Amino acid sequence: MNIFHSIDSFSCHQKTVVTIGTFDGVHIGHQKIVQQLLSSAQQSHCASVILTFFPHPRMVLQDQSEIRLLNTIEERTLLLEKTGLDYLIIHPFDHSFSRLTAEEFVKKVLVEKLNIQKIVIGYDHRFGRNRTADINDLIDFGHQYGFEVEQISAQQIEDVSVSSTKIRTALQEGQITLANQYLGYPYLLSGTVKKGRQLGRTIGFPTANIELGIDYKLIPKIGVYIVQSHINGKLTYGMMNIGTNPTVSGQNLSIEVYFIDFEADLYEQKLDISVLERIRDEEKFESLDALTKAISRDLDITRNYLKNR
Repeated sequence: MNIFHSIDSFSCHQKTVVTIGTFDGVHIGHQKIVQQLLSSAQQSHCASVILTFFPHPRMVLQDQSEIRLLNTIEERTLLLEKTGLDYLIIHPFDHSFSRLTAEEFVKKVLVEKLNIQKIVIGYDHRFGRNRTADINDLIDFGHQYGFEVEQISAQQIEDVSVSSTKIRTALQEGQITLANQYLGYPYLLSGTVKKGRQLGRTIGFPTANIELGIDYKLIPKIGVYIVQSHINGKLTYGMMNIGTNPTVSGQNLSIEVYFIDFEADLYEQKLDISVLERIRDEEKFESLDALTKAISRDLDITRNYLKNR
């Protein structure tokens, strides 16, 4: 997959079949749309192109937007790369771009920059300044500028909408198994290992303190989870706590992972943490000894889960 970080830098000698969207989550609904795009491009002997945007348009157009995304832009890129897509364009979304009229967008972007032969798009797609144009306008522009419009079915659009909503709700409610079913892969948290309070070392469960480094990523419900990560090329399992560490009067939300049967210095390493299952809510225990016993029970549950998986 070839990646371009603006429409202006895009270059392709072939005609293209294009779809447009945020593709946050790249979940099972999105994957069906991407397969439709790839199939259509293959039949048309064209290159397949996804045009997506970062920052998310709502981050730019809505003051103090509290939108939480399922993927960082890096995660979204990696997931789309696995689909077999030819080209991914991640265009910087800003107020200037949002002011393009519908015809300016079609002529300057789709026709002149992307060399479009066909666009695969949903019946409810709106575009142009203030999102005033719809798919009927796009079909008219297609006749005018010589490209086809292939509609994504209403059912597929509904699947995408329902999936995104259900994934966000499931994660916020701690239903990680349901969220993973809709995603088609384990939910991912990516971050850098930073020095924390190092409390885990004192009770025999040293943890990696994960800092995401971004504030728009949706973090699952506070609690204890079973996770996995590839560290130095090896699949490693662990337990993750998302919470404030109330037993030791913690105040700030943290993400800490205890990796099972693992010893190494992970400071400043970038880790991708796949969330497999939820064990329990975070609790405030009356002592460190009680906390240690609870973590030991969590470890037994995790080992049984991995044994039966």
